[in-house]
Amino acid sequence: MSEESQEREDEQEQSRRFRVTDRRRFSSESGEPGSAEATDEKIDAGLEKGSPTPDTIRSDYPQETASFSPVEITFSSFVLGLSTQALMYLGEVPPAPDRTVPTDMFAAQQMIDVIAMLERKTVRNLDTGEAQMLESILFDLRMRYVELKKKERSS
Repeated sequence: MSEESQEREDEQEQSRRFRVTDRRRFSSESGEPGSAEATDEKIDAGLEKGSPTPDTIRSDYPQETASFSPVEITFSSFVLGLSTQALMYLGEVPPAPDRTVPTDMFAAQQMIDVIAMLERKTVRNLDTGEAQMLESILFDLRMRYVELKKKERSS
């Protein structure tokens, strides 16, 4: 490759590079009139320092977070989590002391429907304990839902 063609390639690459120009009338730091050249110099200086790598970002996390090992999620724990959400929407689970959770019958019905869908989709794929747990959770949630609907209508 000749020297001229190498220079042309370098020029083309320079023209393809991404350049940021700050055209604001005032500097974001001092509030005084700023110049685009000064901003470009700051950007170039920041690029020379290099951007943080995933290793340097992870080193900022506390060590106890890094050594956290999550508990294995089982089908039973998943279903229990969904049922707890449904109970929260029904107003059966008290919220945290500084929070209020309004009763949301529509969201509760959706959670019950999701659990019912899981029951339908997992027929003959669960052991007897999981199937009985799923059946009793659905029965309990549906009864609580019906009772709350009755109370709403009588009010």
